[in-house]
Amino acid sequence: MIRVVLPPHLRTLAHVTGEVRVEVSGEVTQRHVLDAVEERFPMLRGTMRDRATGKRRALVRFFACEEDLSNESPDDPLPDRVVKGEEPFMVVGAMAGG
Repeated sequence: MIRVVLPPHLRTLAHVTGEVRVEVSGEVTQRHVLDAVEERFPMLRGTMRDRATGKRRALVRFFACEEDLSNESPDDPLPDRVVKGEEPFMVVGAMAGG
């Protein structure tokens, strides 16, 4: 099971509290984790990634093991600690403004 922490506005949209857990078959990558989250919570489709291109939305960031993975390839394997369930994969709503 992969632990995923969603930002408050996406937890509200998905009607969940706390972190969610998803099964990922095969290699655990950003793409596969987000696919599993969107399959389990279809109302989140298009909120973290563009529906047409699959690219990360501009004001969404992805973190794991205190590392910003937002600009990494979505097909790179996630850290072992995430795969083992020791650390969550985090989706963070970036802050903008001045």
